Amino acid sequence: MERTWRMAKMNLAIHGIHGNLGSSWGDTFARDLHPDLEADYVLANPPFNIKDWARREDDARWRFGVPPAGNANYAWLQHIISKLSATGQAGVVLANGSMSTNSGGEGQIRANLVEADLVSAMVALPTQLFRSTGIPVCLWLFAKNKKWTTDRRGEVLFIDARNLGFMVERAERALSEDDIAKIAGTYRAWREGGYEDEAGFCYSATLAEVKAADYALTPGRYVGTAEVEDDGEPIEDKVKRLTDELLAALDESARLDAVVREQLGRVL
Repeated sequence: MERTWRMAKMNLAIHGIHGNLGSSWGDTFARDLHPDLEADYVLANPPFNIKDWARREDDARWRFGVPPAGNANYAWLQHIISKLSATGQAGVVLANGSMSTNSGGEGQIRANLVEADLVSAMVALPTQLFRSTGIPVCLWLFAKNKKWTTDRRGEVLFIDARNLGFMVERAERALSEDDIAKIAGTYRAWREGGYEDEAGFCYSATLAEVKAADYALTPGRYVGTAEVEDDGEPIEDKVKRLTDELLAALDESARLDAVVREQLGRVL
């Protein structure tokens, strides 16, 4: 834990940020060093799926439900929400499973977060963005007040960005600047105006639609599939053309098979 605390301080220093991590290292669940903090913005990448954490059922932070003992994901979410000011916003990176799990009461906590109108957007990201794990991750975006330039109270934006990114090397993927701009620009337009749903990528759902989906927050359930561009070829003509091409390929395969057999016969 102390090593993690020192690494966090070093990370802040490298980025020129003068952060207050407290006077000493510790477990934020067991000993909150900032009990009175009210933040306008929170960005967090907490460790995924912690099974051994300091859990107390009477903790005042669990306003939306007591997180299960075997997973701290929903403890992190509620801890972060508890730190937001009246107009605060937060972005949290978590494992994809957090969007739809029902284990240990997590489904009910998620339903309570949605019904409290705290979830502003969910973003599903590609696999292999982290060197340490290949599992896909997602972004939870929270807002205490969604009355922006465009009033988004009672709505949740879903963005499915799983098909974005490029491979840096065999085991690591990255998002390009254009990918990041597309995601950020979509969220900004949803808040400030000019937003339109895009099949296969983004959809603005009402809380009633989320409830109808049993409060699952997986973007793929809402954005649908991208429209396939019509090439103008009638379906009957396309079927005939593809059938002819397949038969021609099979004939060529048979011819080459005969040639190979003949050549092998000469060698043997």
